[in-house]
Amino acid sequence: MAVNNLTGTIPNCLGYMKGLKLNRTYEDNSLSPTYAAPPSPTSPTADWTQEHVEQVVKGMDLDYTTLDLQLMVNLDLSINKLVGPIPGELTLLSGLRGLNLSRNFLSGGIPTMIGDMRSLESLDLSNNHLSGTIPQSFSAFIFLSKLNLSHNNFTGPIPRGNQIQTLDDPSIYADNPLLCGDPLQKKCPKAEVPQPAPQVPEEVANEEGKLEKVMFYIVIMLGFATGFWGVVGSLLYKKNWRRVYFNFVDRKADMVYVIVAVKAAELRRRLRRA
Repeated sequence: MAVNNLTGTIPNCLGYMKGLKLNRTYEDNSLSPTYAAPPSPTSPTADWTQEHVEQVVKGMDLDYTTLDLQLMVNLDLSINKLVGPIPGELTLLSGLRGLNLSRNFLSGGIPTMIGDMRSLESLDLSNNHLSGTIPQSFSAFIFLSKLNLSHNNFTGPIPRGNQIQTLDDPSIYADNPLLCGDPLQKKCPKAEVPQPAPQVPEEVANEEGKLEKVMFYIVIMLGFATGFWGVVGSLLYKKNWRRVYFNFVDRKADMVYVIVAVKAAELRRRLRRA
């Protein structure tokens, strides 16, 4: 279906094509692809001995003829006018070996469960408007040998692990200015890990506590001595200051005495009248 004028979104129902899925055989508990049986040679509608299909797989033009068609498990929707997101249902095509959605107008992110397509050998999503981070499930691919995510708007770090780590060609991620990590020269900023506070030995902590207490008492004593001798010392050595100070104290004491005596006499008079 490549190189057409297909428009609109990719149908979700493509993810339910049984011929592109893996069947589990219960005898050996293994996965095996299920392909549609070729038409009978005597069928009036098709003759597989005359079929000829050209496909672009892993970046190469391959010709499939006769019985080779049974081995072709490829979905190619490239060079069309498709829009919208990539349906998450496509990740159900566990038997798919090649997926090419390049040169369209697709937007949104890559489905997070794309790593479930374990048989995938070639994946081309280049030249679209895809965005977001590359799913970590990319590390689940074990057969992927051709990948192209260039000319999109992907952000964040490139996943690592398994097969994807061997795809070290920077052109795979070209024209994604917000991507970072190997194999690109742009490195991802490392998250700052808070450093644990250094452990102080118990003996050192006890010594520091004792020292703080001693310094506290010393400061108190110095403050008291400074205040006390600042007042008393000046009165001892300055006779004039001493006379003025005691005269002031006497006047204040007399004033307080007079006020108390007057208030007491007034209170007694009120009590007598009552």
